[in-house]
Amino acid sequence: MSSMMSVPFTINRPTRGDELFVDYRQRRAQEEDERADLKRADQAEQCSGMNSADRRIRAWERVHHLRMPSDPQHPALSAIAAATQLTLADVQNEQRLRSARCASAGV
Repeated sequence: MSSMMSVPFTINRPTRGDELFVDYRQRRAQEEDERADLKRADQAEQCSGMNSADRRIRAWERVHHLRMPSDPQHPALSAIAAATQLTLADVQNEQRLRSARCASAGV
């Protein structure tokens, strides 16, 4: 008797659990693609000459999940200026405008 005869014949069919796992992986991949698309759009927005300084800085904040520091001498301001293609003076001016808006709103 050959050894081939002793091995039972099985058909590998995906189970419901396998289908759920594949669906989950596809959903996760789609979500990751959507996040990457949003990040690319935000990165483009942060250096677009068609956008105001406020809009560019807000795009930078979304990309980096950070808020612009309120200290006018903070070292991160240079990085914000470079990423947004603004001057350091433009970034500091936007700080002053934000600070004035917060003061007038009583925040």
